[in-house]
Amino acid sequence: MSALVPLSFTTPWLLLALAALPAIWWLLRVTPPLPKRVRFPAIRLLMGLAPEEETPAHTPLWLLALRLLVAALAILALAGPTLNPATPVEGSGPLLLVLDDGWAAAGQWPDRQEAMETIIAEARRNNRPVMIAGTAPRATAPDLLFHAPDDALALARGWLPQPLAPDRAALTLRLQKMAETEKTAPDVIWLGDGVDNGDAEAFAASLTKLAKDGSVSLYTPRAGHETLALTPPATGEGGFTVSVVRPGPGEVRTGFVRALGEDGRVIAEEPYAFASGADKASLAIALPLELRNRLARLEVAGERSAGAVSLLDGRWHRRTVGLVSGGPGEDSQPLLSDLYFLRRALAPYAEIVKTDAGKTGASEIATLLAHPLSVLVLADVGTLSGPDREAVARWVEAGGLLIRFAGPRLAAQSDDLVPVPLRTGGRAMGGALSWTTPQRLSPFEPQSPFYGLDIPPDVTVNRQVLAEPGADMQGHVWARLQDGTPLVTALNRGKGRIVLFHVTANVQWSNLPYSGLYVEMLRRLLDDAQAGGADTGATQAESTMLAPVSTLDGFGQLGIPPVTTLALPREALGHPAGDARHPPGLYGPAASPSALNAIGVNQQLSPMPASLPGIVARPYAQSVETSLAPLAWALVFGLLLLDTLATFHITGRFETQRVTRPARFIRRKLGRGSALILVFGFGFAFGHAGAVRADDAFAIKASHDTHLAYVITGDPAVDQVSEEGLQGLTTALEERTALEPGAPMGVDPGRDDLAFFPVLYWPVTEATPAPSPQAVSKLNIYMKNGGLILFDTRDQNGAVPGMESPQAARLKAILSRLDVPQLVPVPEGHVLGRSFYLLQSFPGRFDGGTLWVEGAGSAGDGQTNDGVSAIVIGSNDFAGAWAVDRSGQPLFPCVPGGEVQRQYAYRFGVNLVMYALTGNYKGDQVHVPALLDRLGQ
Repeated sequence: MSALVPLSFTTPWLLLALAALPAIWWLLRVTPPLPKRVRFPAIRLLMGLAPEEETPAHTPLWLLALRLLVAALAILALAGPTLNPATPVEGSGPLLLVLDDGWAAAGQWPDRQEAMETIIAEARRNNRPVMIAGTAPRATAPDLLFHAPDDALALARGWLPQPLAPDRAALTLRLQKMAETEKTAPDVIWLGDGVDNGDAEAFAASLTKLAKDGSVSLYTPRAGHETLALTPPATGEGGFTVSVVRPGPGEVRTGFVRALGEDGRVIAEEPYAFASGADKASLAIALPLELRNRLARLEVAGERSAGAVSLLDGRWHRRTVGLVSGGPGEDSQPLLSDLYFLRRALAPYAEIVKTDAGKTGASEIATLLAHPLSVLVLADVGTLSGPDREAVARWVEAGGLLIRFAGPRLAAQSDDLVPVPLRTGGRAMGGALSWTTPQRLSPFEPQSPFYGLDIPPDVTVNRQVLAEPGADMQGHVWARLQDGTPLVTALNRGKGRIVLFHVTANVQWSNLPYSGLYVEMLRRLLDDAQAGGADTGATQAESTMLAPVSTLDGFGQLGIPPVTTLALPREALGHPAGDARHPPGLYGPAASPSALNAIGVNQQLSPMPASLPGIVARPYAQSVETSLAPLAWALVFGLLLLDTLATFHITGRFETQRVTRPARFIRRKLGRGSALILVFGFGFAFGHAGAVRADDAFAIKASHDTHLAYVITGDPAVDQVSEEGLQGLTTALEERTALEPGAPMGVDPGRDDLAFFPVLYWPVTEATPAPSPQAVSKLNIYMKNGGLILFDTRDQNGAVPGMESPQAARLKAILSRLDVPQLVPVPEGHVLGRSFYLLQSFPGRFDGGTLWVEGAGSAGDGQTNDGVSAIVIGSNDFAGAWAVDRSGQPLFPCVPGGEVQRQYAYRFGVNLVMYALTGNYKGDQVHVPALLDRLGQ
């Protein structure tokens, strides 16, 4: 309403009533105040006097101004003044809310949620249906449906960001299919994350086309609030070098990068600073070797997103490496020695333990093994002496990684610390076992740890040590030449591993050390040493697929992997996470997992274009929309009280007198003023209620009918199944019982009042967050006052006997925070099996899972809540069995019992609701014969 003050009115037409203020002034002016009564005993002296002229007293000017102010404030309060109003949503038809919900939006997620709630609140005032569509990839994408504003608000409150970059192209295809079935083009609001992933212009064009003649708006982050990302660190001899990046240049911005250990403690904290106009800030983190190897993650302080986290694994741990050469020392020909090439290749990635080079005696190896050594490299060392061989063998079996390179000495004689038996003499060009031209390398096979590395075409081998052919040779070869002979072989021994390069560590037999492939192969081997080369029992083929251990959510917190997460190919570790089946996190053996991050090495963020054709851009609101109506009504109430007191003073109601009957005095003297105060007090209350009716709408809707409720998990696919399942059960209750429930409602235990719902269905997923303290308090109160919660882990079909599923582990974490009594399997004859139908089992979409309830006497000998169990726990996916589409058709098959099983699932649902509503009345029927016997009937 004003360019200077961010103020607007919800019903501005009521401001026209301000034009009536002059008339109110005139009425107050011509209406005199009540005459002042004065007790005067000599009244007889005035009898007989006839006044010739009477001039009525006028209301004092200051009192007139006060009353006009009251009237003006009342009019303003009725008009609904709002401070910092949100930008009005254009149009009157359906509203499409497109949400960038990838990791880039997580850092400022409250801004997104506030914008969604404000937009949906305005859509409710205009009765506009709302669709919410996220751009981030999901394993199971929710249906694109228009919802009533209240349902859309519940969905928005439970929406959570994903740990991946948006895939706007995929959403474009889905929206195009949706547009083919919708007759009315929607108005579109795009809640952007400020990052252009190369598809912003194409996506904007598709939204403009979808809206047709409607409006398209884009919300972008405010200046200085752009998302920040952390690239994986580069290793160096002194520590790490990391970069904090932002989308495009901006103003000066500072902060801190934290280095955390596996226990979550902060080990180091270093500042970063963006220069004006810069899009990257680099910093170094220098730590001693021991502390450096304890790091588990780096994060940008205060930036809660998966992109601001860099998980670390053994690739970033600086390993200690010992080097021993059987050839001449570096003093004679330093640039051609084995140790020169090995040091140049390993120094950036490992801590090389220094010893007296050139000595191959026991003292050198013993000295190296006395250190906490991760890798031992033997270059052209033939047969080790007895003590050395035994010491190295014990070290390997304990978890060490032994890397050996061939040479004239190893070709002449070797010991048993090699992966495969070797032929004596080797193979060279021009010999009996020779080739006429140098051999190139064959592409690495999938089971090799070198798989995925690029092989330069100019890398050749002139000579090699040959392996004796054997039936098990195939399982030991990691690299081959083009003629099929092995170049690198390996053998697991105890907890460690032995690797042999069949060429020299220098360029005597091959030009491999001249290439970058040499460095990358050794680096892969260092990665393999992250757990001391320990053998997990998996075959080489299996080790190329890394099982998920824990994954990041959109806010950068590690948790249990979703059930949709698949094993990760090892070659994907060097790239950022790109699909919902492989979210960022830790993969591989639990003892030594590998990290997959949301951000790639040297990745940059591009800003959203400054302008997009056909789209109006605006920043997210800088301040919260605040209603001033309660304040205005409070001022009206206070000024009316002041007016009442002033009127009493003018009319003499406060004269000094003896009060013999205080109660009568108060009623008589203050009665009219009190009534006036009460009237306007109610006006203030109703005005305040009008200001918060958005929050009360939930309570009004929930209390109008009996509703079944489900807990919003934040996973749109799971929440949709919960809603459809409870809708199917609601229909069954209407058809089979006298109960006529309303539509199911989604609730947030930490925000919503649960007292309206007799039954709360809680589907437990592997990513379900633990309830907040506010939610724990509300849930405990709900259960103690007659509420019933049905926890459903939905994992019966995939349960493995003797193993705990991720959903069950998450359920334990939830129950550990609640006041839960002792639970037992449903005993025979329990009321839950006969509250409406007679049931012996309680199936859902699956069958065979155990149903748990409170044990007898666990809540005050069954006297609390009529002995009704406040918690019921199952694993049979009950909502999946109840779920129906709009035409009433089942959405999911029931296994193994088919439709018969589905009918029993509905019967269990009916019994559950009847049990929650009616208590143990069916259990009380067992006492009827005894009661009749006492009555003589």
